[in-house]
Amino acid sequence: MEFKYKTHGDTRESNIVFLVSEELNLPQAINDIDKNGLVKNALLADKSFSGKFGQFLRIFVSSENKTSMVILVGIGKAEKLDENNLLSLGGKISDLANQLKLENLEIFFDKISNLALKEAVLANQLMLGIKLKNYNFNKHFVAKKDEHVQYLKNISLSLTESTEAEQLANSYSKIAEGVHLTRDLVSEPPNVIYPASFAKKCEELKNLGVKITVLDKAEMKKLGMNLLLAVGQGSENDPYTVIMEWNGDFGSKDAPLAFIGKGVTFDSGGINIKPSSGIADMKYDMAGAGVVTGLMHTLAARKAKVNVIGAIGLAENMPSGSAQRPSDVVTSMSGQTVEVDNTDAEGRLVLADVLCYVEQKYKPRFMVNLATLTGAIVVALGDGHAGLFSNNDALAEQISKAGKKTGELVWRMPMSEHYDKQINSDIADIKNTGSGNGAGSITAAHFLQRFVNKCAWAHLDIAGVTWNKKGTDISPKGATGFGVRLLNQMIADNFE
Repeated sequence: MEFKYKTHGDTRESNIVFLVSEELNLPQAINDIDKNGLVKNALLADKSFSGKFGQFLRIFVSSENKTSMVILVGIGKAEKLDENNLLSLGGKISDLANQLKLENLEIFFDKISNLALKEAVLANQLMLGIKLKNYNFNKHFVAKKDEHVQYLKNISLSLTESTEAEQLANSYSKIAEGVHLTRDLVSEPPNVIYPASFAKKCEELKNLGVKITVLDKAEMKKLGMNLLLAVGQGSENDPYTVIMEWNGDFGSKDAPLAFIGKGVTFDSGGINIKPSSGIADMKYDMAGAGVVTGLMHTLAARKAKVNVIGAIGLAENMPSGSAQRPSDVVTSMSGQTVEVDNTDAEGRLVLADVLCYVEQKYKPRFMVNLATLTGAIVVALGDGHAGLFSNNDALAEQISKAGKKTGELVWRMPMSEHYDKQINSDIADIKNTGSGNGAGSITAAHFLQRFVNKCAWAHLDIAGVTWNKKGTDISPKGATGFGVRLLNQMIADNFE
């Protein structure tokens, strides 16, 4: 999809969008293409259009032997229009354009009374919303490929002054690229994305200046990453750990930021095999790793002035004669022993060794890990918020603020000794499930915290927000890419 920014002029596309608030004041520019007042008359005649947020009114006008379609888009009360509403509005415009099979669109921005947002931000947030919704994972269709296309290809953004908007456009565009990459990875079937092929996808980030280090099974064995290895030992696909380094703050002596993702490319549950209902969804149990990869793409592509480590643990959890068993005891990289009470509580085992590795090797300012870790967080929060757990109030607040700003919301969950003692084992240092009644997402977070030494740390349980079966205003049904925009915003607001 191509976006063109221009300052108001005489050229006009055939399909033009105008933003209209509930005051119903039409932009003066409409008169340039509608000499006969058809738009104003249609607005007066159509009592259903009130400028309410998300409303559309289509009017055809003719001028100088040319017919244009004018689309009025309601923005509601101008003073209440914020950045999240603009994303949603962009998504709605994208949907309408594709339903009408429009390939080209011009969006005309004019001064709207009571609007607090700068025109450059207004245009780019709308652009981002369009890009986020105008996504389609259709690569595996053959016979039905024509039924799964997005028509919208070229958009012209006409502003009173386009320079500032053009300067911001690259960063916004790279955010969309990172989200789309995450969605692509999460959407792929497990015969396409498995540990080795995922690692190869990460290697492509070298083109953006990201340093890639891949640890294979032998190297992880030397490091003592036995928890991660144990998860993957039942599969014919070998596990890997991938480290992605972006050094955008050249010469800085500050410790890097670190983001760690769970990459279980398919989770059968292992010997504690999952029921058949819903097991096909477990292709996206690598979404945490997908988010970290998409985030690293965004940071490198927009040349973020910050040093960041992205680390992902990749494994496939399968039942076989070589798979780990319930009641096995495994020694982690940290030296702590773990009783594997349930082989389907495997994501925390993968993350534990990667957290330990990253803290020991890179000594980061903080670590944030992401994982589709527990069904319990879906019971608690549904699909409206990710669960946030942290040992550091300042870090948790930074993430929460970025969530509100981007609309990728998080909810901080409690952690305490009451829950921590529930993961004590009778025969090892820790067991990988809690012994209490419920609170499965909390005891899982406490398990991870046992493998964090002195580093500020936060855990995002994204099990409920990674996949949407109906779609949203800014995401088609399927993979959402939740987390890329959130963490990019958190970095931009606090560390650049």
